[in-house]
Amino acid sequence: MDNAASPSHALSLGEGTSADGAINTSEAGASSKKRSKWDTEDQGADVERRSMAPKKKKPKKSHDIPQDSSPASGVASLSIRSASVTPLHPSSSTSDSPNRVEESGSPGSSHENLPSLPARRTRSMYVPQRNEYPTFTSCRSVYCYERLNHIEEGSYGVVFRAREKETGDIVAIKKLKLDEEKNGFPITSLREVMALMICKHENVVPIREIVVGDTLTQVFIVMDFIEHDLKSLLSIMRSPFLQSEIKTLLHQLLSATAHCHSNWVLHRDLKTSNLLMNNRGVMKVADFGLARKFGDPLGDMTQLVVTLWYRAPELLLGETSYSTAVDLWSVGCIFGELILNEPIFQAKGEMEMISMIFKLLGPPTEEIWPGFSSLPLVKTIVIPPPSPPALRQRFRFITEAGLDLLSRLLTYDPEERISAEEALHHPYFREAPLPKHPDLFGSFPSAAAGDKPRKHYDSPSAPQAQRRMAEYFTEFDDLVK
Repeated sequence: MDNAASPSHALSLGEGTSADGAINTSEAGASSKKRSKWDTEDQGADVERRSMAPKKKKPKKSHDIPQDSSPASGVASLSIRSASVTPLHPSSSTSDSPNRVEESGSPGSSHENLPSLPARRTRSMYVPQRNEYPTFTSCRSVYCYERLNHIEEGSYGVVFRAREKETGDIVAIKKLKLDEEKNGFPITSLREVMALMICKHENVVPIREIVVGDTLTQVFIVMDFIEHDLKSLLSIMRSPFLQSEIKTLLHQLLSATAHCHSNWVLHRDLKTSNLLMNNRGVMKVADFGLARKFGDPLGDMTQLVVTLWYRAPELLLGETSYSTAVDLWSVGCIFGELILNEPIFQAKGEMEMISMIFKLLGPPTEEIWPGFSSLPLVKTIVIPPPSPPALRQRFRFITEAGLDLLSRLLTYDPEERISAEEALHHPYFREAPLPKHPDLFGSFPSAAAGDKPRKHYDSPSAPQAQRRMAEYFTEFDDLVK
């Protein structure tokens, strides 16, 4: 009976088969009827089976079943119906179950010999609805966009500024480098697209769509166009950002990092050139080319990630089982770069990078970093004698709360390094001066948009702004007189 109730068996029209897919059978010996293989030998009842459910939900009257058996025989006729939907389908109901059995017979019929049907399966609360995830759609052509100018080229793609022909929107299009790939679509590009689709946040650059060209090697990621990257802004500013502006930028960076980590995504390449900023003071994390999912327990991953100047010490010493702490070290390096207006570590190689970290923070020991001596590359370096950290001497103009946050971000032990969620609630963001609203940030010419640079790009302090306003009103009064 289980086979008879299954909706997956295909039926073909043949002798004894009606046009609507119903098969009518009767007892053996009837020349005009063909016996169905789902009939049992001890049942003289007729079986009616529909291979497909009706398109309309309106109930139809059941077909008349020829009563070849006598009512006195005590054998009931069965009508077993199979629907096109399964019990787990959201639109299925008890009345449409494929195991539904309708009984017909005399009032004195005996049901003791009838086979028992399995209980109807109920839908689990953990099974997602069928329409919970969007369906796949075809990709549009890259020729829907007009190429304007080249922005930059990285290890995994080339970025252009473009205009959508239909709407006129200015976007950034990243062409993935697939020309030298012989083993199919690169895993780095798949991870980048996956991470951008998962980590949807106001401080993460949004992905609009994937477009294709004429060949299989022409795949493009369409994203929102952001006017600046933080590295370019720092290089053209004669003075660093204000403390209130640094707090705003750092808070946005920590918010994006915490969101990525809550979705089990490691960025693994946080640096100022991958932080975009628009003219409204909103920062967005970009370039997820090295991003990947991580799990619990942690698996082995490559240590050749993160740009050298922002690479955590555990990665420099060969650790392959790492977690979110590598991103927080990079955030600490960016925090220090915003304060000094230059990178903290500007090394040419890994050994020089390790030496610069030891000089700034003091050499690590087993007491402050348990398991340090067992790292793969520790035996290849010469550990200097103990010395006090020079963090305060390097960052003289930062408050104690700011120095505490910086030191907790630049902590040797990954287990003791502060998380992004904890850093968002640090007292540094609650002391004066408070973070500046993004709308109050000054605007700068965009090199990516082809704007011509101005003479200066200083971020004026409050006294300078007040003095300029006073000079303006003085000149205005002189003109009125």
